[in-house]
Amino acid sequence: MKKTFSQAPYQFEFLSEAGAFQRVSAGSPEFAWLHPGQAAELFAVYHGGQRHTAANLQLSQTLESERNGARQVVYEFSGDGLRVEYFVVHYPEAALIECWPVVWNSGSQDLEIERLDSLVLALTDRDYELFSYTGNWGSEFEPQHRPLDQAVVLESRSGRSSKGNHPWFALTNPHGEVLSASVVWAGNWVFRFAPDKQTNQIVLSGGLNDWGFGAVLKPGESFGGAPVVAVMGKDLDAVSQQYARVGRTYWYPKNDFAATLPVEWNHWWPYEDLEINEEVFRRNVDLAAVMGFEVCTLDAGWFGPSDPGTFWEHYRGDWQIVNEKRFPSGLRALSDYVHAHGMKFGIWCEIEGLGKSAALAVEHPEYVSERDGQSLGQVCLGNPEVQEWAYQTFKRLISEYQSDWIKVDFNLDSGAGCNRTDHGHGAGDGLYAQVRGYARLTERIRQDFPHVVLENCSSGGLRIDLGTLRNTHMTFLSDPDYPVHDLQLFWGASTMLASDVLLHWTYSDWRNTNPPPEQRFNPRDPDLTPAKWDYIARTSMLGLFGLSQKLPNLPAWLYQKMVENIRVYKTVVRRFVKEADLYRLTSQPRRNGTGDRWTAFQYQIPASGENLLFVFRLPGAEPERSIRLKVLQPETVYRVQNLDGADAYTLSGAALMDEGIHFSQLAEEDSALYKVSIYDEK
Repeated sequence: MKKTFSQAPYQFEFLSEAGAFQRVSAGSPEFAWLHPGQAAELFAVYHGGQRHTAANLQLSQTLESERNGARQVVYEFSGDGLRVEYFVVHYPEAALIECWPVVWNSGSQDLEIERLDSLVLALTDRDYELFSYTGNWGSEFEPQHRPLDQAVVLESRSGRSSKGNHPWFALTNPHGEVLSASVVWAGNWVFRFAPDKQTNQIVLSGGLNDWGFGAVLKPGESFGGAPVVAVMGKDLDAVSQQYARVGRTYWYPKNDFAATLPVEWNHWWPYEDLEINEEVFRRNVDLAAVMGFEVCTLDAGWFGPSDPGTFWEHYRGDWQIVNEKRFPSGLRALSDYVHAHGMKFGIWCEIEGLGKSAALAVEHPEYVSERDGQSLGQVCLGNPEVQEWAYQTFKRLISEYQSDWIKVDFNLDSGAGCNRTDHGHGAGDGLYAQVRGYARLTERIRQDFPHVVLENCSSGGLRIDLGTLRNTHMTFLSDPDYPVHDLQLFWGASTMLASDVLLHWTYSDWRNTNPPPEQRFNPRDPDLTPAKWDYIARTSMLGLFGLSQKLPNLPAWLYQKMVENIRVYKTVVRRFVKEADLYRLTSQPRRNGTGDRWTAFQYQIPASGENLLFVFRLPGAEPERSIRLKVLQPETVYRVQNLDGADAYTLSGAALMDEGIHFSQLAEEDSALYKVSIYDEK
């Protein structure tokens, strides 16, 4: 019986009696992605030198059910002492599937899994372009384009999903259509592309990284692979929109406060730990309330021994100790002060981190994550005792301090993870257990404290993936935040995630005396003009809007400009960020001065036909550019309103798409914000 789930003109098709992809097509009728003569393997289980897939195991049954509004099909295979349940979830009105295997030991002997691929496809051997991103501190979402004419491996081995490479790729065929996939996993992952000219195919496989990995199953035990999402569309925008729509509807956790897209102030960059204290935080709260901020976050520096010089990294793990020299009234008094000003209170915690001076490691050596007897500088969340300790820690931060928001950071590379065997995991699946333990911890917190927002952060943007975004309400994109960097990040991150879960601050005033050369914002720079500040602020208004500035030290004109930015974001912009489809009207800008030097994004709310247009002229850009909008109704008349105050005018949808809006008056490091809506003569 053939089952078809489609978003015309793209579709995935299955034959339920074979349990395999029969055909994956895209917009061009003559093009099929899958190799027509190759039996679909779907997944691969490696053990004892054997490789088992859907092509060489026996299909025993197929089960269909509804899963939170989506259709789930489970194909059950068996043979050679194992049973595989292969899960495939089809999301309504999307050419997007999610799949993963669960392997059961159905034999009488231990079964060691050496590698487990969640997706294996034989693609036609075509002239594909492979698009992916590398990622490191301060260089997240660096684009990589290459022809797929030789073997390529994309992977992470750091223990963090987006350090090294981001867990996402897009293949573009000769017609411009895109097939994309992403591993739903916070740890080490892999995608392999193996062209074979003799068989005229490209074998794509991916899921958990087998480097440093191994799992032993006793009879009757099971092991689940990392889910992989696959999606296709007529172009990159169509693919990105499907990721975003399904994410908003099915994946991202729900939280009433996070859903408002609150404007955040965070103390970190201008004060770090050495200059933050109770008095400083309160002075900023006083102004934040008047300016329109909705949450104030106390970042690192609040915990540890009562010494003004306590360095935050050294005491991670001792979360029960408040630095009373810095906060003599305690954190509950500070939280109450924020609440009294009508805002929410946020607090930073690196729950997995374990500082070199932390008493926790001495008091509980069984909590320490180790590799070959050496500490990894973190606790092992694969250990159920540590999961309970972490839960109780979060519970106390929430209950005692009335915290509304927790910034959950992670600044460590754990490689292949813990290989202690007294933590409830094996020697080869410690990182797997860590990732699963983190998911269970955050799920428990969300269930017991549904009002609390969980913000994901990892040395900025080094653990950004669809798995983490199912456990937290938003993700921080990067530690640096200078404008061109901001734009490159947003362009890249939004290919996989919706704009309303992407948090980044404006150009921050860093206390650090040796910041990156581009990260040298000075609020009193004589070259800083109101127009240039709008350009800076709007780069972070594209998603969740936040600032990390010394509010009491701002020049009066800049203070007022920030107030205006916050007002515009709250009254105009954030509805589009939350609801709209996103279109990229220019290519990705690059922080190194290359790439497109004009950047433009169009948000469109399909139900109303309203559009919001952001345009940025970057350093080195040509003086003029016509920005052509997309997906308007050609015969419809639109009202074009410049939100910087110029008179509104009307144009047809055809004119806006064919000729566009011409920009010739923007200086370098200048911007424009336009609202384009269907004209109503009334």
